[in-house]
Amino acid sequence: MSIISTLINGLSMGAVYALIALGYTMVYGIAKMLNFAHGDVIMVGSYVLFLFTMKIIKNPFVAIFMAIVFCVILGILVERIAYRPLRGAPSLAVLITAIGVSFFLQSVAQLIFTVTPKQVPMFNFKAIELGGVTIKMESIITLAVGIIVMIVLTLFVNKSKAGRAMLAVSEDRGAAQLMGVNVNRTIAITFAIGSALAALASVFMLFVAPVTNPTLGAMPGIKAFVAAVLGGIGSIPGAAVGGLILGIVEQLALRYEFLAPYSDAIVFAILIVVLLVKPSGILGKKRHEKV
Repeated sequence: MSIISTLINGLSMGAVYALIALGYTMVYGIAKMLNFAHGDVIMVGSYVLFLFTMKIIKNPFVAIFMAIVFCVILGILVERIAYRPLRGAPSLAVLITAIGVSFFLQSVAQLIFTVTPKQVPMFNFKAIELGGVTIKMESIITLAVGIIVMIVLTLFVNKSKAGRAMLAVSEDRGAAQLMGVNVNRTIAITFAIGSALAALASVFMLFVAPVTNPTLGAMPGIKAFVAAVLGGIGSIPGAAVGGLILGIVEQLALRYEFLAPYSDAIVFAILIVVLLVKPSGILGKKRHEKV
């Protein structure tokens, strides 16, 4: 594989990490909590894709639409049932709840679908040749859709009424509420958007490897969290930058035999270095906690 193909695959994988990281960073920026169940929403989306691609309608486009709808509903329900009652609780209680939701979703998936991996062939794309370089069509589509989603999301947050409400809640939840912003609805919208992005990420992950299992979202979710921290958790552009950097670094490591077995370790080493050198991340801002 040429270095150009490696870089394109890295950008493609980075776009997937960025989509997942956007869910982390939006929830943290607005609700000030880390939703560690976010990776498992990807897994749920992949099983919805499996059902609608292989069992029910057998149409990949309908399957993608249904995965987004189902994940959005799931995200809203998780926020309403698990997290909203803990709105004023200590951060540790919320974190433990998020881990509990993660294990709950994995366990339900195991009960329904068993632990046996399920094949989910989405599309059969052909690779293209450009200047002697072989490029996977899946990589191009993933990168293009990822860029479009990030641009649309940025415009939504900065230009729409709901987006401005998100920014207000992010800056000062109490003041936003006094100004008439419905905080509960704003946070629910944030979870819905994050879950929709997770459903899209599940599609692109199945492009890479068309197999799903109950722990599918665990490692990508953790890596996306690293991407969010790297870019600056709470920053939408930061999540995009962090995801792309992480994807390129991972693919470059996999390119060389002596580094390939340590690709995951390299990712987490980056997290440690960032936390030591610049805890706020590349594009993150330092926040002063009120006591």
